[in-house]
Parts: sequence; C-alpha cells; structure tokens
Amino acid sequence: MPHAASARVAVRTPGTVRIVGAGLLGASIGHALTALGVDVALDDTSPAQLRLAVDYGAGRAARPDDRPILVVVAVPPDVTADVIEREVGDHPQAVVTDVASVKLAPLHTLRDRGVDLRRYIGSHPLAGRERGGAIAARADLFVGRPWVVCRDEETSASDLLLVEGLALDLGATPLEMTPDEHDRSVALVSHVPQLVASLLASRFVPAPEGLLRLAGQGVRDTTRIAASAPELWVQILGANAEPVVAVLDELAADLAGVADALRAPDAPGARKTVADTIRRGNQGVERLPGKHGQNRRFETIVVMVDDTPGQLGRLFGELGELGVNVEDLRLEHSPGAQFGLAEISVAPSAAGPAVAGLESRGWKIASTAND
Repeated sequence: MPHAASARVAVRTPGTVRIVGAGLLGASIGHALTALGVDVALDDTSPAQLRLAVDYGAGRAARPDDRPILVVVAVPPDVTADVIEREVGDHPQAVVTDVASVKLAPLHTLRDRGVDLRRYIGSHPLAGRERGGAIAARADLFVGRPWVVCRDEETSASDLLLVEGLALDLGATPLEMTPDEHDRSVALVSHVPQLVASLLASRFVPAPEGLLRLAGQGVRDTTRIAASAPELWVQILGANAEPVVAVLDELAADLAGVADALRAPDAPGARKTVADTIRRGNQGVERLPGKHGQNRRFETIVVMVDDTPGQLGRLFGELGELGVNVEDLRLEHSPGAQFGLAEISVAPSAAGPAVAGLESRGWKIASTAND
C-alpha cells in the first residue's frame, strides 16, 4: 500500500516494473517503487529469497501474464548477461536495464551472442550496504546517490527517459557514461577501496586482542567496507580486472616508495616523500564532492555525549535552537567509557557560535578542527 504522501508525487515510472533478483539492490528498488504506488513484480531463482522480499513489502511475486514496461535485472555479475538475454527475449515490449557494478563484460558477452540490444540500457546505482539480501533492503538506499546510465547510438530518447526516470523516482542522480568510462571510474572509487579496506582489516586477524582495543574511529572508517561478502566481490573484481589492476599497480608503487623512505627516514628526501604522500592525500580528499555535490570544507566540533537515552536527540535539538545546520555526523564510542564522542561538521562561520552556545548549555567540547 503506498504511503499517503507518495500518492501526491508525480511518478516517472508508470505501469508494471519487473525486478529479477530480490537481493539487496532488487528488493530496495522494489520497496522504493512500491512506496510510490508502482506495481512491482519480483522474480528470483531462490523461492525463499523471493518470499522474504514479498513478505517485507518489496513487491508481489511475478506472474506469467505480466507485461512490464521496464525490467530491472539485479543478479550477480556472473549471470547478468544470461538473465539480460532471457529478459530481452521474454519481454520484447519492455525496456531492460541492469544494476550490475560492471558494464563492459556483460555488454561484450551479449554482443558476441548476437542479442538484439536496442531496448537494453545498462545502468548502475552507486549504492549498497555491507550486508546483503532482501532483509537488508531499504527504500532510501539510493537517495542522493549517483546512478550511471550507459546509453549508445541505438538508444531511443523514450527508453533513456524511462531508465533515468527510474533513478529519479528512487531519489538518485542519473549520470550518463560509456561502459568503459564507468568501469574505469568504479575501479578507482569503489573496487580498489574495497581491496584496500580488506587488506588493512586482514592485518587485524593475527593482532593481539589488547592492541585492537586501541582502535579508534579512523581505523573503523577506513575498514568499514571490509565486512562485504567475498563471494560477490570475487565476481565483481574478476569482471573488472584490467582497470583494477592498473590502479593497484600504481598504488603498490606508491606504497613501495613510502616504505623505502621509512626504512631510512633520515636519508635525503625521505621526509619529503612522506610529506608529499600525506599532502597528495589532502588534495585528493578535497576533490571529493561533499553535501549537495559541493567541494566545501567544514569545521568539526567534537562533543562529549553521555551514553544515556535521549542525549543525542537533545544535542541535535539544541543545535537547531542555536540555528546551526549539521553538515555531517560521526559517532565514536570508547571501550569501557560511559560517554561517546559526536563529531559534528558545520560551516566554518557557525563553528564559533555553536561551541559557545553548546558550552553555555552545559555540553563539554572535546575539540574543534578543520574538516
């Protein structure tokens, strides 16, 4: 049943949408469209996964007489091309898209098979979670996230509008790219970061328990995605191996250079090598889009928050009363401590008034810094 508020929203995806694959992405798309009143027909090779997604409200089970206007293929990369080929043949009246994280490999496979791809448009939402499956699906998973759409010279304007309309209905921002541009881009911003996080986190396995008690928010941030599913990432990395290897080779050379410098830290140029590495990292972080796609810098205020119910809500309420807009938030809990640290990013002009206002209301400020 659509929410009352959603009935007033102009939906760009009319008619039935068939979703093949009721895992995290497929079920999340289903939840978002169902909330908008769209008829969502779910299909999955796993009856248990399908029933779970239906029970959670991601859509209804697909029927043989369905005539969808749009088919979304949300299956693992190693079967994406097979499912696209089947759906193109079974639903010639529909536009078929997929949400696989690699675009070139399935496209080459389909072309080699001679599949008619005039009504197929590859796409990829840059969204996900460390956990998978229908139980982890969320209707807001795509809100504010980029959604790459890979068109070609045979793509009709109406078909393109349907896929881009899907992205917009889900709150995402559609971006047009070629399959090659997409695969090289995600190698840098998604696939290599996954490997780096996993390699760093793997160093914790043999580490003494006492050492790991020193872990703070920095190491948690850099290893958060290391909890991802190995089975899926073996497929993703194998399908996008060439651009991933190119980035890894460059990263390995940089790491070797820093290691060499630290082997002889007093040697001429060693400190410069280390400093340049940190400086280049600063420059790279500054290029990452921030809130609303802006490259803006913020001040970070670290507030001590008692570990009792309602304290975080009170903090946000009082920041609102002070007229302070929170641009970002991170929470850190120290093992054994009865308080947490709320790292709040605000506009530089708001930092001073925020600190003064919070301190006057009894909050303890641990530190402030440029973010």
